[in-house]
Amino acid sequence: MLTTREQLFYIRLAFSLAIILLIAIFIKSGKMIIIPLYFAVLLSILLLPLVNFFEKIKFPRSLAALVSVLLALIFIGSIVWFLSDHLTRFMADIPSIKKNISEHLTTLQGWVEQRFDISSVQQNKLFNGAGDETNFISSATIGQTLLSVSQTVLLIVIVIIYSFLILYYRHLIQKVIFALYNKTHQVKVQEALQESKIVVKRYMQGLVIEMAIIATANSAVLLLIGIKYAIFLGVLSGVLNIIPYIGIVAGMIFTVLVTLGTPASLHQIIWIVVSMEIIHFIDANFLMPKIVGSRVKVNALMTILGAVIGGSLIGIPGVFLALPTIAMLKIIFDRVENMKPWGMLLGDETPPSKIASRIKSMTGRRKK
Repeated sequence: MLTTREQLFYIRLAFSLAIILLIAIFIKSGKMIIIPLYFAVLLSILLLPLVNFFEKIKFPRSLAALVSVLLALIFIGSIVWFLSDHLTRFMADIPSIKKNISEHLTTLQGWVEQRFDISSVQQNKLFNGAGDETNFISSATIGQTLLSVSQTVLLIVIVIIYSFLILYYRHLIQKVIFALYNKTHQVKVQEALQESKIVVKRYMQGLVIEMAIIATANSAVLLLIGIKYAIFLGVLSGVLNIIPYIGIVAGMIFTVLVTLGTPASLHQIIWIVVSMEIIHFIDANFLMPKIVGSRVKVNALMTILGAVIGGSLIGIPGVFLALPTIAMLKIIFDRVENMKPWGMLLGDETPPSKIASRIKSMTGRRKK
């Protein structure tokens, strides 16, 4: 026989799980509305200092919002144009890449035949079967890729329109949010909104700066190594670095695979892996804490789990939106008494790595 306290615990647990399930269903079914609106909110927070600057120099509110949004559109369009232009050149070289990859496969087949006593005929049968499936997938993916490009352009247009309207009506939206709560809770609501805005603004600004630094560093290293498509691969790795923890690995794997299709030596591939790992170490231990400078630290487990959940619910946009969402949830959880344990679960109270601590202590001693 369960006690009243145990019954209340199970009732609350069932209620919480039901709420989480309903939220997940709502996000998955309404992603076409949620994704552009969420991106527009983040972009509006990022552009808010620029809008305030234009308003200080006597720009009308509508003109200040319009100019800021147009500047953001030019910046985003420049990145998309750069990647698409280099991607077109990369697609033109695919026949030569296939030829180089086939040469590498021939060398690999000879090694497998000597090492594992598997004849080249058996290996060819295996590769031919996999090749048929690959051709089927590639032909089916062309139409999906074109559809994704058109959807991306439409998404950018909708985000720009939403961002302009959010920036124009931002004071009205703030009044409505305060009107939804009693006066006793308005102080906490204002603190949560202000800190969420600061965290998201720092995160977005730091992400753009970090992306530029990583793209420049990767491009410079790949140029020094002598890799073909160095600038394209470096910029693409910098853009993929937006995805927490997973993007740097995906960028490195893609760079290695593309380099295998070019006349590159094994030493160059090893240098790619080593140099990109060094850049990632410097980024994770020094650049990210200094540039982003967020007062809310989210641990790696919750970040990766949030990216996986966001990707499964709304696809690739969910991976990008996972970290700012978790950061805002932590701010809210830290201010609600019953939700503080969940805020602790999302936080990261672990000390920095020993190597990073030693380097920081050495630099601190030199400054003194």
